[in-house]
Amino acid sequence: MAALDGLPPLREVIARHGLDAKKALGQNFLLDLNLTQKVARTAGSLEGATVIEVGPGPGGLTRAILALGAKKVIAIERDARCLPALQEIADHYPGRLEVIEGDALKTDFEALAKGEPVKIIANLPYNVGTQLLVNWLLPRQWPPFWQSLTLMFQREVGQRIVAREDDNHYGRLGVLCGWRTEAHMAFDIPPQAFTPPPKVTSTVVHLVPIEKPLPCDPDKLEKVTLAAFGQRRKMLRQSLKPIGGEALLGRAEIDPQRRAETLSVEEFCRLANLL
Repeated sequence: MAALDGLPPLREVIARHGLDAKKALGQNFLLDLNLTQKVARTAGSLEGATVIEVGPGPGGLTRAILALGAKKVIAIERDARCLPALQEIADHYPGRLEVIEGDALKTDFEALAKGEPVKIIANLPYNVGTQLLVNWLLPRQWPPFWQSLTLMFQREVGQRIVAREDDNHYGRLGVLCGWRTEAHMAFDIPPQAFTPPPKVTSTVVHLVPIEKPLPCDPDKLEKVTLAAFGQRRKMLRQSLKPIGGEALLGRAEIDPQRRAETLSVEEFCRLANLL
C-alpha cells in the first residue's frame, strides 16, 4: 500500500521517529499494510464516510482508511511521540485527517461526531479496549451515534463478544453485545504481524447496532450481569441474592438453580426490567 499512497513504509516511519511500542500504553503496531487495508475493508464502503480511530500509533490503519476513500478521519492518540508521524499523513491528505492528542477513555465521542453518522475503526490498545466497547454499547440514546464498530481485540475478547448462552466464553460482554448489536468475528491476525509481537492471536470484530433492541434499562442490565457473572459458578439464587435472589427469579419465571451462562439475553433483560 506504500505505492498506493506514496508515503514511506511503516518500519521506516517508526525508525525515523523513534516509535518503539510502549507496553504501558498497550501498544502493538500492525505493520503489514495489506492487513491494515483488510481491517479497514471489514467496515464496508468508506467512500465519503467519517471515521473515528482510536490509538492510530504510526498511522498504518489511518493510511488504509484514507486510501479507501474516507472523507474524514478523526484520530485520538495518547502518545505524543506519534503526532509528527500522523502529521505527515495529514499533510499528504489535506483537510481529511484531524488528530486529537488525548485519552480515549475521557473523550466525548458523540460530540466529535457532531450529529453526523460515523464508523469507528480501531486497533484498540489492549489495556482499554473492553472498557471503550462497553462505553459505546451503553449510551441512553439508541440507535447510537455510530453506524458500525470495526475493532481489533485479543481473540479471547472477540470470543466473549460474540458468545451466546451455554458457551464457555459467554459473560457480561456477550449479553451487552447480544442485546444491542449483531456482532461477528471477521478474521484473525497472528502475533508475528505486529511489532512487538503480542503473546496472543488478535481478531477483528465487526458490530452493527440493532435498531430496536429489547426494551431494557442499561444500568439495570449492567447490575444484573455483574451480579450473575461475578459468581458464575454458583446458582442464580445465590449470585443474585444481593439484588433480589429467589424472589426476583420467581417473578421472572426463571429456575433459581440455573447458572448465569445458561440465561439468554432475553432472560437477562427480563430480570433487569423487574429490578
